[in-house]
Amino acid sequence: MRNLFAFFAGGLFGAGLFISGMTDTAKVQGWLDVFGDWDPTLAFVMGGAMIPMAIAWLLRNRRSSPALGGSFPPAPPQRIDRNLILGSVMFGFGWGLAGLCPGPSVASLSYGGVGHWVFFAAMLAGMAVTPALRRVLDRQPAAA
Repeated sequence: MRNLFAFFAGGLFGAGLFISGMTDTAKVQGWLDVFGDWDPTLAFVMGGAMIPMAIAWLLRNRRSSPALGGSFPPAPPQRIDRNLILGSVMFGFGWGLAGLCPGPSVASLSYGGVGHWVFFAAMLAGMAVTPALRRVLDRQPAAA
């Protein structure tokens, strides 16, 4: 049952990305081009995503366990640290340069063209290298 719901949720997410235009790299880069030909439509997509997520968080706080079993993951740390900043910068560079982030990059593979596959391969390579990079960074003393 969990796999069926995961398949449904993934399909719904992918359909939302397609309908909202988030698989269109020009639309995403238009959002980031605030001093040029700015496209504000991504703000509505983000707002439309934050509302159901806020409702989900409220519902989660009223439950002791997920509806499909298991347990809820622990809350993430509420502090701004080197890992959060580095991850945000890396995500922002990829998003700004390619106009894609992980979800839309998977959805865009069906469009054809080598650019989407190159980005996807680079994303997978980054995911593979990250654990080793984190181990190195975690050994470094934090700046005061």
